Amino acid sequence: MDRVFQLAAERPVVVFSKSTCCMCHTIKTLFFDFGVNPTVYELDQIPGGREIEQGGREIEQALARHGVAGDFPVVFIGGNLVGGANEIMTLHLNGSLSAMLKRAGALWL
Repeated sequence: MDRVFQLAAERPVVVFSKSTCCMCHTIKTLFFDFGVNPTVYELDQIPGGREIEQGGREIEQALARHGVAGDFPVVFIGGNLVGGANEIMTLHLNGSLSAMLKRAGALWL
């Protein structure tokens, strides 16, 4: 299994982010406001081979191989690739984000 999808499957909500990205901050704040505690990998702060098996650049390359290139954040819910900020905001605005988070076990109420 690809390491990115392995990391994404370990927790209900996983966000691959960059610490200087304003949309990444917005999406993380949205999850926190829901009461969800996502696992966040700040790709610009992961040294190669230390905290996790792959450094941030290798994770970016793996995401690009799966069709996610350059746009952050990249959000996985329940181990499934949901997309970036546009997809998360669309789900939120149409009311389906909370149900998705509940199904993944990230939201209890």
